[in-house]
Amino acid sequence: MSNLQSEASIPINNFQHIMELFGNYDENAKMIEESLGVSIIARGNEIKIQGDEERVELAEKLVKNLLEMISKGESLNAQNISYSIGLLMAGDEDKIIDLVKEVICVTHKGKQIKSKTLGQKIYVESMNRNEIVFAIGPAGTGKTYLAIAMAVRAMRNREISRIILTRPAVEAGEKLGFLPGDLQDKVDPYLRPLYDALYDILGAETYQKYRERGVIEVAPLAYMRGRTLDDSFIILDEAQNTTPEQMKMFLTRMGFGSRIVVTGDITQIDLPPGKSSGLITAARILGGIKGIDIINLTEKDVVRHSLVQKIIVAYEKYYGKKGNRQQR
Repeated sequence: MSNLQSEASIPINNFQHIMELFGNYDENAKMIEESLGVSIIARGNEIKIQGDEERVELAEKLVKNLLEMISKGESLNAQNISYSIGLLMAGDEDKIIDLVKEVICVTHKGKQIKSKTLGQKIYVESMNRNEIVFAIGPAGTGKTYLAIAMAVRAMRNREISRIILTRPAVEAGEKLGFLPGDLQDKVDPYLRPLYDALYDILGAETYQKYRERGVIEVAPLAYMRGRTLDDSFIILDEAQNTTPEQMKMFLTRMGFGSRIVVTGDITQIDLPPGKSSGLITAARILGGIKGIDIINLTEKDVVRHSLVQKIIVAYEKYYGKKGNRQQR
């Protein structure tokens, strides 16, 4: 690394963009400074970057990309700044802007839903191309949320006539008859994460309207048996907790004009000892079939709190050393 000190100036016509770049209490600027070892100062209608010549060059590329993201309506936060720095250090800074180009759909509050990592972008592109997509990865990678966003977009574009969301109710052993209340009361705790995503995208009122009309159906996996699902966008969540028999049953529900997305995390299998995971089995035997794609997301695609990514990495290292990861 060169020790030659350097300075770069970036002119900006929109003062609001400077404020968004620096963030509350300059938290964004401080993050960039600490990561790249430079000093960033706002003076009038320009930003000055000072430090080692090579680092200043990197920081200048980063700041220009972040400003372009802001101009496209993207809000900066610790996650997308950190991810952008990672791409920059890997020599992939040209891919930073690619992430904000395509809007998957818009929520009822006007928020644009977009891919936030390259892995998510590949996942979304796969859902556009294939009729069945398996998304395997750790918590926080947007597997389910992006699938629901794609389903809502397909419904709004009249590509499908209904959305069906399902999960295996493993904790209840799928024997829900022993639980108090009607069917909805029994399955709600297991399906709550799916409701949350639908509420966030559609709003509670619109969701309820679609639910009453049968346009959206949320049900446990056991209630898929014996059905043929035409013109539907079908999402199976927490698929690591299916057995191979359940997975086969689910996949063969697919009718004409339908698309299926299966999501799961093979490091969080809650099946009884001795039971194989239907997700692992399906990924092994179906990957070579045209129209079916297997997408593997990693800790690099985690878009929750930065500590979530560190927790996942720590567990990966622990199980890797101990050799006691449960693969069933």
